[in-house]
Amino acid sequence: MVFGMMLVGGLVAGGVAAHYATKDHYKSMAREQEHQEQLRQIKEQADQAERAAQMAELQAMQTQTSGPNENKDDALHKLEKLASLKQQGLITEEEFQKMKNKLISTI
Repeated sequence: MVFGMMLVGGLVAGGVAAHYATKDHYKSMAREQEHQEQLRQIKEQADQAERAAQMAELQAMQTQTSGPNENKDDALHKLEKLASLKQQGLITEEEFQKMKNKLISTI
């Protein structure tokens, strides 16, 4: 009888331990998912900041006074910069075309 009680007690204790181990595992997984979501949000914010910085640089390039001294090399440099931004996915095709047309009209 004592052996039977010990066996049952061991099974109950083992079941409780397994329950808590499983519970801890799921908590750990939930924390990891939360951490991954935070990292994704941080990356998205960094990408948006990079895009904003690139757009600001482009706008600054576009607002520079273009006069008779502006040469085609400068326009080519700006066009290359635009193409790079588009290739990196920082500007859309529509934004690229709009800025490209504006740039070409100043030459």
